[in-house]
Amino acid sequence: MKIIRFCILYMALALGANGATADMSRIADLRDGDMKKLNFHAEPQPVSQTPFTRDDGTTGTLADYQGKHIVLNFWATWCAPCRKEMPMLSELQTELGGDAFEVVTLATGRNAPPAMKKFFDEIGVDNLPLHRDPQSAIAREMGVFGLPITVILTPEGQEIARLQGDAHWNSDSAKAILRALIDGAAGG
Repeated sequence: MKIIRFCILYMALALGANGATADMSRIADLRDGDMKKLNFHAEPQPVSQTPFTRDDGTTGTLADYQGKHIVLNFWATWCAPCRKEMPMLSELQTELGGDAFEVVTLATGRNAPPAMKKFFDEIGVDNLPLHRDPQSAIAREMGVFGLPITVILTPEGQEIARLQGDAHWNSDSAKAILRALIDGAAGG
């Protein structure tokens, strides 16, 4: 499968394809069910460069993930829809995660690390990061009002799509959209 992806990407590069000329409408046509709530931006949007706190206490930024397509999920321990959605994001990470794609979770607001760990343990999630945005600075900078909010970032670190509310991120539609992005059908 990786060989096929490489060939598709190589052909796209050889033919001069780039993110600026990508046909995002073709990707948007893959939306079905909950994914109909996924809104693609007319132009890529910048993302916050404010540091977040990792579960080990170190800091990172969203720029740390450049080079991969990212599904970035803003959530909180008190958020009931987040509890429903997180196992689906975990399944998505299990199926698609790797060198070209990653699901990144960012708990925004007051979320104590022990409560975050307990939240993940209770819902059986063990493959997603426990990053925190304790002052909601990143959330505010990125216009996140209400939870959950999930955004898709390009390998260049720009937001290209946003979904407000919970969704079935393990659905065939979500996987088709993300595979098309990862495989380069929509450019970078």
